[in-house]
Amino acid sequence: MPAHLTTRPEYSLLIDRYDTWMFDCDGVLWHGDRLIEGAVEVLEILRKRGKRILFVTNNASKSRKSYKAKFDTLGVEASVDEIYGSAYASAVYISSVMKLPKDKKVYVIGMAGIEEELREEGVSFIGGTDPADCTLEPFSLSSFTLDPDVQAVLCGLDLSVNYTKLSKAFQYLTRNPGCQFLVTNEDSTFPSANGLLPGAGAISAPLRFALEKDPISIGKPAKTMLDCIQAKVKFDPERTIMIGDRLNTDILFGQAGGLATLLVLTGITSKQDITGPNASPIVPDYVTQSIGDLRVVDGQ
Repeated sequence: MPAHLTTRPEYSLLIDRYDTWMFDCDGVLWHGDRLIEGAVEVLEILRKRGKRILFVTNNASKSRKSYKAKFDTLGVEASVDEIYGSAYASAVYISSVMKLPKDKKVYVIGMAGIEEELREEGVSFIGGTDPADCTLEPFSLSSFTLDPDVQAVLCGLDLSVNYTKLSKAFQYLTRNPGCQFLVTNEDSTFPSANGLLPGAGAISAPLRFALEKDPISIGKPAKTMLDCIQAKVKFDPERTIMIGDRLNTDILFGQAGGLATLLVLTGITSKQDITGPNASPIVPDYVTQSIGDLRVVDGQ
């Protein structure tokens, strides 16, 4: 059973126990463009106590630089080097793990954040936000020219997803030998300011069904994301805690990496999901209602 934190001594002990704090963002620090009460104050408390803070998000719609702008707008202190998104991790995976040759390309189903991170890593790509692909015109194979240099399809959250993009991705994955099927993450939903919406996993689902094949997932809970962080930041897993709102991504990610886990109930997961008759088998180490609860250690 997880430890349900409620008292000042419990929160103080938690803060003393861990040196590196990894935060999911959507549903933990904010909903859409609305901050969760107390989130900024808690981050300030942790920084004053010398804690290392990292932000680990599956949101691939923004690059790290764009995400930094969102932090600034919301008044949350953060540097680009503290932000790890699935778009960045995907670009690093393609350039450093796949070692995609410079003359090869990636076909993108996704938004500008993925394109920016691929560009930063020197990875060539097509699709994405290209107006030719962002169309509701019927797709026809007779007018499609297969690019033989496409060696991977990368699928993330795409608010302009359409039949043309799915059809082109399908052609590359079935006709270009060795073309890799990659997804930034497999989140079924994501929490917007006004409620849940389909996530990146829902965008890639038609391809999975058509191909009868599972993709390689880069973001949480895959260890690929943690490997990406560990390549840049040195930390002791036994002194590190992952804070998230989703059991099957955030908490599972922490557990797979040997980290402690803290579940907050301000996002996807409800109390019933961990205590009800159909409770999840994924059990966090700690639970608190909101990240703002930690303010109590400062008498707030």
